[in-house]
Amino acid sequence: MDDEQKKDETGQDEIQDQGQGDAGPVSDSGLSLSGESSESSPPASDSEEQPSEEGGDGGPSEEVSEDPVAEEVTAPEADQEVVEETEEAPPEPKAKEEKKKDVIPGADLEPILVEPDKPELSAEEKARLEAEEEEKARREAELAAAEETDTAAASRAPAKMEKGARFLATGKRKSAIARVTVLPGDGKIEINKRSLEEFFPRPLHQTMAKQPLAVSGYEGNVDVRVRVHGGGISGQAGAVRHGIARALTEIDSELRGDLKRRGFLTRDARVKERRKAGLKKARKRPQFSKR
Repeated sequence: MDDEQKKDETGQDEIQDQGQGDAGPVSDSGLSLSGESSESSPPASDSEEQPSEEGGDGGPSEEVSEDPVAEEVTAPEADQEVVEETEEAPPEPKAKEEKKKDVIPGADLEPILVEPDKPELSAEEKARLEAEEEEKARREAELAAAEETDTAAASRAPAKMEKGARFLATGKRKSAIARVTVLPGDGKIEINKRSLEEFFPRPLHQTMAKQPLAVSGYEGNVDVRVRVHGGGISGQAGAVRHGIARALTEIDSELRGDLKRRGFLTRDARVKERRKAGLKKARKRPQFSKR
């Protein structure tokens, strides 16, 4: 018996040595011990996990399972803090945007007046406006020339007139006739019982009528009363000027030279020539047709 046991032990030792060199020890059933250990190792873990799940003592498996949860919970908090920091950082540009919004673009610019669209004027109205502009330009030129010539106006004081004195004269221009009366006064001019501005609404005719008084220095020192008839407005203004100039020469004979030189005493009889029968105008003939 002892010899058999020794042989068995020696045989098992050899087998173990061979198994370690090849693939580990082999059991009597022909399976290696390492394979059994490898197959048997997983159940061991299962056996370890079962008591923890069944017992619920809070073993190592629970701690391992809790760690990832804690990491998952803490990570979003850190992300939220970063997001909050990034959200709190940009208030400065918002304030700048608000300031920019408060300032209205173009507030510093000066407004441009846009005139409303005017209706189209007819040919008659356009012609009337053009005539008025030409008249204004001519009047300005005449006033400028009068100012240049009036610089050498008489420096002496106007002659004294007795109270109740009257000086009569007649002025003519074209077919207009004006009867003028000069009285001592404050410079009031009355034409056909109307004021000068009312009777002659255009400034050109007003200045034309007052030219002799302005040149002689009697403007504002005498009152003038006029009765005028015939002709048109322009002819009546010329007649009033002619009559006032003649009346002033009766007050002061020394004014005759200045008034004569400026043409205020000249009787301007130029009248528009009448149209003849068979003609289009005074001398314009219709075009001759040979055939």
